[in-house]
Amino acid sequence: MDSESVASLRHFNRFYTRQIGALDDGLLGTRFTLTQARVLFELGTRKVSTFSEMNDELRLDPGYLSRILRDFATQGLISRRKSAQDARRVQLSLTAKGKRRFAALDDRARQEASAVLAQVPPAKRTRLLSALGDVQDILSQRPEVSRSGSVLIRKHRVGDVGWAIERHALLYFAEYRWNEEFEALVAMLFARFASKHDEARERFWVAELDGERVGCVFVVRNEENPAAAQLRCLLVEPQARGFGIGRRLVEECIAFAKSAGYARVVLWTNDVLVVARRIYEAAGFKLIKEEPHHSFGHDLVGQVWSLELR
Repeated sequence: MDSESVASLRHFNRFYTRQIGALDDGLLGTRFTLTQARVLFELGTRKVSTFSEMNDELRLDPGYLSRILRDFATQGLISRRKSAQDARRVQLSLTAKGKRRFAALDDRARQEASAVLAQVPPAKRTRLLSALGDVQDILSQRPEVSRSGSVLIRKHRVGDVGWAIERHALLYFAEYRWNEEFEALVAMLFARFASKHDEARERFWVAELDGERVGCVFVVRNEENPAAAQLRCLLVEPQARGFGIGRRLVEECIAFAKSAGYARVVLWTNDVLVVARRIYEAAGFKLIKEEPHHSFGHDLVGQVWSLELR
């Protein structure tokens, strides 16, 4: 890995630990360290837990975790009892005092997070939360050894339109909390394509990974400018990201638009869709217009991108 990338990540780590007060003597004005607070949070969000379960979740040094738990027990914050199902397992849970301490810490954490978000304008707040989701998604992904990574880009067939509408609705709700308004828009766009499209000038592709549908995109004539192709509804499932599927789908659109005689390809997106925008930029698209709007239950910034083909 190049040194500049490593330095960038380390810089962010230093910034964020300072931002959340991880280096302070006590977290959020309490006497708990960051690690102690994390252990308390784990106990507070579960009715009961065992040492091994907590160790698996937190990945702390077992000796360090044991010392924290002993200290909590001495303070009367946790209780220990043998499992009724297995006497070798000791179950850990918060006492009434421990629950009060956890509730106070959790409330302070919520207030701190609310204060941070309140300082960010609504449109940028949506971008921030989306970026945080992207970071968590990317860093939590692991290669699936059961997949061969065989990718197929094919023309759509019966059943693909319904699948694409459902996956757009569910995925964008899960990742961005976009509401039924977005589902209605996607359904209208796909229904319009399915009911009447010119095969020579308009096309819908589906991506498969090891035989499973994992992505899609389609191209139609732009309603305002027939010389332009409109790229719509690019989607790649989370488990299929990292295989270059989004890039290949966009390349398929560009190649088709050229062969169909279009002068350019245009698309509309929102600035919170960071990964998709990077794909468009890498393919040569240029940002030509931005405009804030309230749609799908959120304040967003809509963007128009264009790629000249001639």
